[in-house]
Amino acid sequence: MDFILSRIQSQLAWVGTDDSIDWKLYVQASSWGVTLWECFLLLRQYPLYSKAAPPPALAAHIPAETFEKSQRYGKEKARVALFSKLYSQTLDSLLLHVGFYAWCWDTTAIPNLKGGEITHSILFSFLLYFVSSLPSLPISVYSTFVLEERHGFNKTTPALFVTDLLKGWAVAVVLGSPFLAAFLYIFQWAGPERFVPWVMTFMISFQCLMIVLYPTVIQPLFNKLTPLQNGQLRERVEALAGRMKFPLKHLYEIDGSKRSSHSNAYFFGLPWSKHIVIFDTLLQQSSAAQVEAVLAHELGHWFYMHPTKMMLVSQVHIFAILAVFPAFLPSRPFLRSFDFADQAPPTIVAFLLFQMILTPLEAVLGMGMNALSRQFEWEADRFACEVEEKFPDKSATGEKEDPMSTRLGQALITLHVKNLSTVWVDWLYSAYHHSHPTLTERLKALEAYEPREKKQQ
Repeated sequence: MDFILSRIQSQLAWVGTDDSIDWKLYVQASSWGVTLWECFLLLRQYPLYSKAAPPPALAAHIPAETFEKSQRYGKEKARVALFSKLYSQTLDSLLLHVGFYAWCWDTTAIPNLKGGEITHSILFSFLLYFVSSLPSLPISVYSTFVLEERHGFNKTTPALFVTDLLKGWAVAVVLGSPFLAAFLYIFQWAGPERFVPWVMTFMISFQCLMIVLYPTVIQPLFNKLTPLQNGQLRERVEALAGRMKFPLKHLYEIDGSKRSSHSNAYFFGLPWSKHIVIFDTLLQQSSAAQVEAVLAHELGHWFYMHPTKMMLVSQVHIFAILAVFPAFLPSRPFLRSFDFADQAPPTIVAFLLFQMILTPLEAVLGMGMNALSRQFEWEADRFACEVEEKFPDKSATGEKEDPMSTRLGQALITLHVKNLSTVWVDWLYSAYHHSHPTLTERLKALEAYEPREKKQQ
C-alpha cells in the first residue's frame, strides 16, 4: 500500500507548487456544469408528465384518475427540483465567490482555544453546516407543507417539522464532533504519508457502530418502532427467514404515517443480528401475501450479499479519495485560490475544498453506482421469484397461492399507485438518477419468469 500511495503522491506533486491554476474558477465551472447537466435531464423528463395515458404494460393496472394525479404530482415535483437546483447552486457560487469558507474559519478562530486545530475545525464545520443549511429551509417547508400537502402525502405538523430539524442538528453535533475529532487526531498522529489505512479502519469501525446506534438510539428520536403484531404476516416472514437461515432478531412496524403517506420496507443490522422494518403505510396498502413478496425481494439483497458488495465498492471509493487528498493538503496555492491567508493549510478546510474539486467525478461515479444498484435490484427480484423453489415450505397446506412473481408485481403496482410514482421515465434521466429499474422494466421481467412458475405448479 505504501508503494501505491507514494506513487500517487509523486504524480500529484505539482499541486503543491503550481500557482497558475485558479482552483476556485475550476470549482465554480465544474459545479455549474453538473447543475446544468442535471437541469438538462429534468427538461428531458418534463414533457413525459404531459402524456395522456400510461405505458401499455401498465394501462390495465393504473386507473385513469390515478394516472392523472401521478402526472400532476411528477410535474410539480420537477418544477420544484429545477428551481431548487438553480437556487442552491447560485447560493453556493455566491458563498464561494465572497470567501464564505475563509470567513467561517476566521470567525471560529478563538484565541487560546483548548484543543487547538481539532476544536477549531469542529467549530468551523458546525458553523458552516448551520449557516449553509438555512437558505434551503424555505424549499423544504414548501415541499412539505405545500407540494406534499396538496397531493395528500404530508402528515407532518409544523411543530413536528421544527422538532425534527432541531433533533437533526443535535444528532449532527453529538455524533459529528467525536467523528471529526477522531478523524483529525488520526491524521495528525499518523501523518499525511501513512494516515490512509488508519482512517479507513476508523471509518469502517464507525459504520459498524452506526449500525448498532441507529436503530437503538437515533431512529427512536424520530420514529416509533413496535414489534409487528402476531398474525399471518408475522408467521409468513418468520417462516421464510427461518427457511433461509436469515438471522432475524426483530420484526418491527414503524410509524411512517406520522410524517408521510409514502411506504417502504427495509432491513439492517450486523451479520449475525438482522432487523426487518415495515412501514405501517405498507401494511395498510398491501395484503400479507404482497408484503411477504416485498420482503422476499429485500431478503434477496441479503442472500446475494448486496449490502456487503456495495460497502466494498464504497471502501475502494474512499481509499481513492484519501490516497489523492495528501497532495492537496500542503498546497498553499490551492488554499489561496479560496481566499485563505498564506498559512499552513488546516486539514478540515483542505479536505472540504478537495471534495468540491471532485464534484464532476462524483457525478459520474454516482451514475455508475446507480447502474450497479439496478443490477442488484434485478437479482433481488429474480430471487423473490425463485425463493419458493430455493427454500420450499414443506409444511404448507391448503390452496395454492399466486406465484411470488405475481404477488411481487401486484405489490410494486400498489406501491407506485399509492405513492403516485412516475411511470413515464426518460432513459437518460433514469440512468443518472435512479437506483432501481422502472416499474415497466420490472414488471416485464417478472412476467417473463411467471410462465415457468405456473408451469411448475
